[in-house]
Amino acid sequence: MSDEIDPSIAALLSETEDSLPQQKALNPSDGLLSNVVEDNSFDLQLEKQKAALKNLQAQAKPVSTGPKSIHEPDLNVKQFAPITKFFEDTPSKDYDDPAYYKTCLTGEGQSSQRLHQLLAKYLNCTDKKDRTVYRQQMVTAYWEFLKNLAPKMANPNTAKCKHLAMRFGVVLPSLFAPEHKDFFSRAIYKNTTNEPIMYMDEWISEIATGKFKPSATDEVKTSSRGPAAEQQRIMALKSKNSGKLQSVESLVTVKESERLQLEMEVKDRVSELCRHPEILGLAPHTQPYSDNQRRLFAEISQRFHALQKVDRELTNYIKEYQEAKSVEQTLESKSSEMVQEVNVGLEEINGEMGTIRQMAKMTCGRQGNQFPVFTREFFHCMDKNTGFRENVIRELTWIESIDPECFCRIHKNIPHRIVPYVLLVPTYGDSGFCWEPFDRYNRITSRGRICIPMYPRDLRTACLTAVADLRWQVAKEKASFDWMTDGLTGHYYQYLEEHKMKGDVKQFFIEDYILWMTKESNGTQKLEKEVRGIFWRYMPFPQALKDELKKRSLCYQELYQRDINRSMSDGY
Repeated sequence: MSDEIDPSIAALLSETEDSLPQQKALNPSDGLLSNVVEDNSFDLQLEKQKAALKNLQAQAKPVSTGPKSIHEPDLNVKQFAPITKFFEDTPSKDYDDPAYYKTCLTGEGQSSQRLHQLLAKYLNCTDKKDRTVYRQQMVTAYWEFLKNLAPKMANPNTAKCKHLAMRFGVVLPSLFAPEHKDFFSRAIYKNTTNEPIMYMDEWISEIATGKFKPSATDEVKTSSRGPAAEQQRIMALKSKNSGKLQSVESLVTVKESERLQLEMEVKDRVSELCRHPEILGLAPHTQPYSDNQRRLFAEISQRFHALQKVDRELTNYIKEYQEAKSVEQTLESKSSEMVQEVNVGLEEINGEMGTIRQMAKMTCGRQGNQFPVFTREFFHCMDKNTGFRENVIRELTWIESIDPECFCRIHKNIPHRIVPYVLLVPTYGDSGFCWEPFDRYNRITSRGRICIPMYPRDLRTACLTAVADLRWQVAKEKASFDWMTDGLTGHYYQYLEEHKMKGDVKQFFIEDYILWMTKESNGTQKLEKEVRGIFWRYMPFPQALKDELKKRSLCYQELYQRDINRSMSDGY
């Protein structure tokens, strides 16, 4: 190996020597180091340079101008904000209005008249068979009523009782029990959480105003002409570009952090290289480089090469980011020219209502209670177990605390936390589910769509089934054609095949996921050994929980050791 010093290292050393304490202070025009003042200690100067670098990085982050729209995922948010208020302190008087029922049904045509007639027959009927017939007929009548009601959800002048009928299924307040009426009156009406968790009336309002697209389904066809079609086309382009914009911005931030880390490592090594203690008996002469210092030449050179690579990548990402920003500005200018009122046609709104009706059926199942109107006869939830927005966020927070990657999607080895849209439907079902894992035009940062019933027997289980379904579908889409052999879905499918288990693969997974979250996370072994190993690897618990579980049982200790072995073999 040649004894000559690399020219780039020699240049860095000369710059460092100029910045030593015995020399003049740093030139104020040196940019980043302009805030470093002359000190008697090189170490102190280095610490101030580090602080200056960190301040620059902090200043480089975009300044928040307030909460983003619920339709724009914020990749910087890593968890749900704690819910500090679950109910209003003062109950509203909406359900005390004697004209509530009349106002709710007025103006909705024949659908409201039919609903009124069937509801009266159902409530007054004493024969069980006839009562069952009326109850089944009311399902169709009620959804026809909601179909007529849907286009009015975007109108700010629509009576609040109509919103409550769609949101909670409360058509007739006299069907409340006194305690039910109390906590429904204290339910928080507006979305103060800025999370994409919506009641049915809010969901339809967002669809009607064109703020996000109708749910994907093969049965609903959208118009290809007119202002609504142009609005949807612009939204699709914005969604696709938004995914690219946020992904590239995340990559830029990562590369900036890598560059900062490498720069600090170079500075630390140069600092060590410039330390020369005096030779005993030959002062003021100093000692030559030690063996450890000579090794620093190669280390510094390696970091220079790494910096060059990071700089090339950063340059490319910044170029992509600028292009995406330009496209965003163009789309925003076109979008701002459109009328921000009901831009979606009745066909699209009715199609979405048909989709939501399918969702409501799926939360109940074929044999479940599909009665659509709120009544104390079927409602048996406690206030904290009712699917209000705040309660659902509490349950999702708990799920994410045990399964931190449940809302994450990996792009270029970078996890993006993207909370899905959550539709809360006022049904007596017990199962949540995933309708869309993500937008097909934006797989990187688009929100998926899950549905959760508001009046289940157990809200936590309803939320777990929805998140499990989301987990399965995202993993399946990621594996694509190899979903039966690769990743989470592949290993789980192979397990079922080996054990010759017949049935719905996804349903098996959902049931095992619930056990994983509720039992295995507490150290109670309920899963088969193979399933536990699959979940431990592909849906890992937080590290702190892993550390605790390894002390409880040998099986967890073995899985913990496997993690260590994989990390030592580059994760294979």
